[in-house]
Amino acid sequence: MIDTPSPNFDVRTLPVTMIVLHYTGMQDAAEAIHRLTDPEAKVSSHYLVAEDGQVMHLVDEANRAWHAGRSRWREIDDVNSASVGIEIVNPGHEFGYRPFPEAQIEALIPLVADIKDRHAITRGNIVGHSDIAPTRKQDPGELFPWNRLAKLRLALPRPTKNLIDPNWTDSGFLLALERFGYDVSDPFAATVAFQRRFRPELLDGTIDGECRAILLALLLPKPQGDE
Repeated sequence: MIDTPSPNFDVRTLPVTMIVLHYTGMQDAAEAIHRLTDPEAKVSSHYLVAEDGQVMHLVDEANRAWHAGRSRWREIDDVNSASVGIEIVNPGHEFGYRPFPEAQIEALIPLVADIKDRHAITRGNIVGHSDIAPTRKQDPGELFPWNRLAKLRLALPRPTKNLIDPNWTDSGFLLALERFGYDVSDPFAATVAFQRRFRPELLDGTIDGECRAILLALLLPKPQGDE
């Protein structure tokens, strides 16, 4: 791990209960690091994971990095104060979104595991930027291998077993989605964010039987997936 200090942080006001995963969405790692350490940019994260697996430490976990922006998860509005932010180098949807290299994921997994264990973070609070800011963000995106993390109990699995459509109305689905953790003030954006995380092969924003069944399973005590 390489120390690459960023001046962009302030004081936490909440204990750490979340991990937020991002992609950098920039042309390359050098550009991303420059921005995350530029005092004029006023953005940062605690860690950055390069495509070759190199991990950079930008902000001490005791401090509040500026990675989440305007966001919300499970009634927490100051996500920056409650989370550790990890930027994953990837050009993102604007510059040629592509799969995450194996070396990068192999480096990310132990980093997430270590943070999760030290702060006793639950799987349901290891989220993507799109989960906490559905109207603004798409990262880490539909190509991110959440299943790899879920198999190691580092994220919630996509439920695949004993799925039952509860036949909720759309309003009922949105109430359940809000209960799960999402900001549903924009129903379409919230639904797409949910699909991006748990049904990434079809991001149409339509509340269908599969979405309802997946969400119902996630609200049960032990979601049954391929872990």
